[in-house]
Amino acid sequence: MHRNELTIDGRRISYLDAGGDGKPLLAMHGHLEEAATWAQLAADLAPQWRVIAPDQRGHGDSDRGPDYSLEGYVADAVAVIEHLGVGPVAILGHSGRGITAMRLAAQRPDLVSVLIVEEIGAVHVSTGALDFVLGWPQQAPTRQELLDALGFAAPMFAEVLRENPDGSWRLPFVPQDMVDSENLVTGDYWADWLGSTCPALLIVGNKRPCVDPALAQAMVTKGANTTLVTLDTDHFAHQGDPAGFAAAVRNFLQAQ
Repeated sequence: MHRNELTIDGRRISYLDAGGDGKPLLAMHGHLEEAATWAQLAADLAPQWRVIAPDQRGHGDSDRGPDYSLEGYVADAVAVIEHLGVGPVAILGHSGRGITAMRLAAQRPDLVSVLIVEEIGAVHVSTGALDFVLGWPQQAPTRQELLDALGFAAPMFAEVLRENPDGSWRLPFVPQDMVDSENLVTGDYWADWLGSTCPALLIVGNKRPCVDPALAQAMVTKGANTTLVTLDTDHFAHQGDPAGFAAAVRNFLQAQ
């Protein structure tokens, strides 16, 4: 995947683009991740699909946002699609960005052909699951010092730390931003889920899932043209079962 960027309101949005002649799929990662999390999926779907994956505001190589509202995330997604001139696209959102995908599909049907939501429901209550990051420093004089400060999470972020021009090292996000963003995900999104008529795929895990099985079933029952796939994995389904996740996405897309 090739890295590119665009500027919106003086703020950089960095994104990875698999390129090629395949149909466009915009993939949006969740909190604490970045665009590279979709590299395996991009390889698995090529060449039929061209995966375009932004670093969400405040993540990776994208600049921090003025806020972390749902409206802000949706505006960023629209900016990427319109900048590349690729709409309508298949859109995939993990965790909180699954809400972004729902809202975008409901508000801009001209930009969205199919909707894929991974591990988030039409109703979500933030439980402080990201509060642990508030104990992390944003940066440290050396890479090892920063890794040591991350404790148990060090292996998860060892490959994505950034080096500053002065030789110090930093996280690819600001911890407080992540907590603020997660807290803003709380809400009832039934209107968004039911506001789109495009084909939809809901992918959930069965190990410590974010979506209660009863809620997942209700989303399928009430939604139009909706498919549910449950994988034997956790909240990070695209990482825990990459082959199963790619197969679910591919089969869904091929059926449309």
